[in-house]
Amino acid sequence: MTEPRAGRYPRIPATRDRPHVAVIGSGFGGLFATKALRRDDLDVTLIGRTTHHLFQPLLYQVATGILSQGEIAPSTREVLSRQGNATVLLGEVTAVDMHARTVTSTLRGHTERTEYDYLIVAAGAGQSYFGNDHFATFAPGMKSIDDALELRGRIFGAFEMAEVVADEAERERQLTFVVVGAGPTGVEMAGQIAELSRRTLRRDFRRVNPGDARVILVDAVDRVLPQFGHRLSGAAREHLETMGVDVRLNSRVVDIDEHGVELETADGARTRIPCACKIWAAGVSGNPLGATLARQSGAELDRAGRVKVLPDLSLPGHPEVFVVGDLASLNNLPGVAQVAIQEAKHAARLIRDDAASATGTPSEQRPPFVYRDRGSMATISRFSAVASRGRIRLSGFSAWLAWLVVHLFYIIGFKRQLTTLVRWAVSFLGRGRAERTITRQQIAGRLALEQLGQDFPPPPGVPGGGAREADPPTEG
Repeated sequence: MTEPRAGRYPRIPATRDRPHVAVIGSGFGGLFATKALRRDDLDVTLIGRTTHHLFQPLLYQVATGILSQGEIAPSTREVLSRQGNATVLLGEVTAVDMHARTVTSTLRGHTERTEYDYLIVAAGAGQSYFGNDHFATFAPGMKSIDDALELRGRIFGAFEMAEVVADEAERERQLTFVVVGAGPTGVEMAGQIAELSRRTLRRDFRRVNPGDARVILVDAVDRVLPQFGHRLSGAAREHLETMGVDVRLNSRVVDIDEHGVELETADGARTRIPCACKIWAAGVSGNPLGATLARQSGAELDRAGRVKVLPDLSLPGHPEVFVVGDLASLNNLPGVAQVAIQEAKHAARLIRDDAASATGTPSEQRPPFVYRDRGSMATISRFSAVASRGRIRLSGFSAWLAWLVVHLFYIIGFKRQLTTLVRWAVSFLGRGRAERTITRQQIAGRLALEQLGQDFPPPPGVPGGGAREADPPTEG
């Protein structure tokens, strides 16, 4: 990455009579860090690669037609519109100069340089295919709104194709769905596709029976939801299998192409599954910006490309720079929203204290970040979930109620909470799913942009341009 020359680009003005905080990323880490500084005598500039804050835990519900994207992705500007000390900039961060204390971002050929006194990097993580990036062509991940809409098109489109094909083998291939990854996202996706086929679409087709669809959940690990412990993991698997999901563990994906998936078990045996719709829900990789931070600060990267931060979340030799969320590696903390939120608030607190001090506080004298585990939860189907907090283990309807309350609480905006609750009532109590519209653009847009190349210009008024990476990092 080429570092820009000083003075070459216009700069975002900062109020120099008080400290300026730059925040990279509009996900949980970036947004909550910005909001935590709302009452402080500071200027804050949030730089995001998207115009929205994404409630990523509910992406699978966008992909399966329960929710619209607007209900889980409010405008960042709207969320921060009443925060007088906050400025929002849309742009892709292309460089960080930790010595000059500047962040360079670009938008459709226009480049901005933002000066900072403090920097919070919440650039998030992208999908990892473990060195097999060509899998992304046939098995999209689920890290962005674009991903969820593409998957919606692929899922509902598979049922439509099954209705029109005459060949029985091809019809069976269209009705086979393979979900790779037995963590929360994979389990939730497999459960929702099973419900979609056996409940929502049950009466909608004439030539095929959607209930004949095969949903196969695959992972190289030996348990579904391994982070939930043996009892809840076993309960989750039992419920999935009751719904008709074919759970195949200790099975590694060795190849994916247009026509299917090839698996390899621990003993080396290989099996090929013909299927049209493949969904990748396994593995994450840190934002490439992490390598830039590591190179300039001397910090290390972990195997996933995340930055190994100091105990206070800052970087070696740069107590003014904090990394939070999915891009930060500390004490093997999981890449979940609660970690990002708590890290963001901790970084904001240290900045507040440091700005109030005449001399600043060295990293080694600051209190370390301590994560308070609020528990974990995942849905399996309507009225069924698993939840874990401390010694408390819940499964079934009680866990589902807890999941409902927690997710409604963290959706930003009363209007979105209300409409989401209505949509859930329609989907969970009845059979309907309001968001079933699919278009060719949803399904083919990502691959078309990749083929057109990076220089493809967007229409006037549309941010960004060119082909996006196969799996863009989310913002944490």
